[in-house]
Amino acid sequence: MFLFQEADIAERLLTKLDGWWDAFILRLPNIGIALVVLFIFYLIARGVHSLLKKILRRYMKNQSIRRIVAKIVYALIIIIGFFLALGIMDLNKALTSVLAGAGVVALAIGLALQGTLSNTFSGIMLSFLPRIRIGDYIETEEHAGFVHEISLRNLVLRRPDNHFVIMPNSKFIEEPFVNFSLVTRARISVSSRVPFGSDLENIKKMVTDLITEKFPPNPSEKIEFYYTEFGDSGIHFMTRFWVDYVKKSQMYTAQDLAIIYINNLFAEHDIQIPYPVRELTTKAPLNANKE
Repeated sequence: MFLFQEADIAERLLTKLDGWWDAFILRLPNIGIALVVLFIFYLIARGVHSLLKKILRRYMKNQSIRRIVAKIVYALIIIIGFFLALGIMDLNKALTSVLAGAGVVALAIGLALQGTLSNTFSGIMLSFLPRIRIGDYIETEEHAGFVHEISLRNLVLRRPDNHFVIMPNSKFIEEPFVNFSLVTRARISVSSRVPFGSDLENIKKMVTDLITEKFPPNPSEKIEFYYTEFGDSGIHFMTRFWVDYVKKSQMYTAQDLAIIYINNLFAEHDIQIPYPVRELTTKAPLNANKE
C-alpha cells in the first residue's frame, strides 16, 4: 500500500513536471521575443539617455537637473520594456501579482527607508532650485565651499582647501545657507582707527577719495565711511565699498588691497594707527636696584 502511494505521488510529480516542460517549450519563442524586447528597450534607454543629456545641455544650465531628468527617463523606458516583456510571455497573472507585490514592497520600503527617501526627494528639490547650481560658492553654519555635485542622496561641497564635504540633502535643505555666486557684485568693509585729536573730516575725505579711486563704484552704488566708536586707544572707523566677487577669495583679495592702500595713505600723511596702551600705576616707586 505504501509503495503504491509513493509510485502514485512520483507519477503525479512527473506529470506535473512534464506539463511545465511542455508549457516552457510552447512559450520558448515568446521568451526569446521577450528577451529581445528587453534588450531593444535597454539600447533605446541608453540612446535616449545620451541624446537627452545633449539636448538638455542647450536649454538647461543646471547640470544636476539634466542628470536627474535623464535618469528618470532612462528608468521609465526600462520599466516599460519590462512590462511589455511580461505581456509577450502571456504572464498576465504574474503581471498582476508583480504590481500588487510592488505596492506592498514600496510601502514597506517607504517605512524602512524614510531617511533615504527624504534625502532623495530633497536632492530632486535641490536640483530644480534656481538658487543653487554646480560651481556656486555657498556657506552654511558649519561648512563652506563650491558645489561639486548634487546627487539623489548627497550634496558634495569642495572646500577651498580642496577637501570634500558630503552632506545629506535633507540636512542641507532644512538649514539656511548663503550663496555668494547669485550676484556678481557685493559690498565689503574694512575697519581701522586713528589717533585722538586727528582731523576727522580730512581723514574721512582722504579715505573716501582713495577707495573711490581704487574701487570705482557703479552709478547705483555708494562708498560709505563711518566713525563707529571711541576706543581705548583711538577713534574707530569703517569704510564700505563694492567689488566684483562670487567667492570668498575675491573678497579677501579686495580687503587686502584696501588695507594696503589705507596704510600707505596714512604713512604718506604721517598719520599713526594707534595701538592699545596700558598704564600701570603703583602706590610706591619701583626700586630697580633692590638687593
